[in-house]
Amino acid sequence: MVELTGARLAFGDRVLWDRLDLVVRGGEFIAVLGPNGTGKTSLLKVLLGQVALSSGHATVTGEIGYVPQHRSMDGGLTLRGRDLVGLGYDGHRWGITSPRQRTAKRAVVTRALEQVNGIHLGTVPVGVMSGGELQRVRVAQALATDPALLLCDEPLLNLDPANARLISALIDQRRRENDTAVLFVTHEVNPVLPYVDRVLYLVDGRFRVGTVAEVMTSETLSELYRAEVRVVKIGEQYVVVGEHGETPHDHSGHASGHDHA
Repeated sequence: MVELTGARLAFGDRVLWDRLDLVVRGGEFIAVLGPNGTGKTSLLKVLLGQVALSSGHATVTGEIGYVPQHRSMDGGLTLRGRDLVGLGYDGHRWGITSPRQRTAKRAVVTRALEQVNGIHLGTVPVGVMSGGELQRVRVAQALATDPALLLCDEPLLNLDPANARLISALIDQRRRENDTAVLFVTHEVNPVLPYVDRVLYLVDGRFRVGTVAEVMTSETLSELYRAEVRVVKIGEQYVVVGEHGETPHDHSGHASGHDHA
């Protein structure tokens, strides 16, 4: 679904990543990790065609679905869940639609809501939805075009642990049932650990690609951060502790920052 070859992304003298080679196959779930400003969101923008590589090549095959960072909606909005999902289907089109097109759209929207167990949210105004409900509708919106590739940009941000697990499980269900490739940018690896096939970890222009067991080690992260970093596994959870007790990248809870790169 995705192939990056010798990919470099730089803004002036600032290099986000260089010589990045990555192949993402159908049905594969890849978590993209790293601290703020390392180019995680920018990677998704490259694949969406919004940002051009400085050098190298990027190839994307098939329809793309996009799940944005979770943000609350204005409580006064009367836009319903079905309306928001429908924008993912034909929001880019202009003009009057025929009865046949409207029937096709209703079927697509219903199917997308079904995939996130959200049929009951179709008639609910988005302004009164809880964070978990709204993010389920956003996932449905991304599924409205039946994507072969799902790009998720911090979809768990500001969600409570129960809803973070729910959204992660819904995205995993989609990729298993439809062989959809998933690139999942997150500050929180623990909610998606049961689903992750590989990790792409970005730090200050450096990166590592591998399984969770290969990347989430004290040795690998110390090399990436160029500082002493300890990775502690407590049960099935990873905790990363940096030099002098600071946490360069928190995998144990919810992060409040955004990737501005």
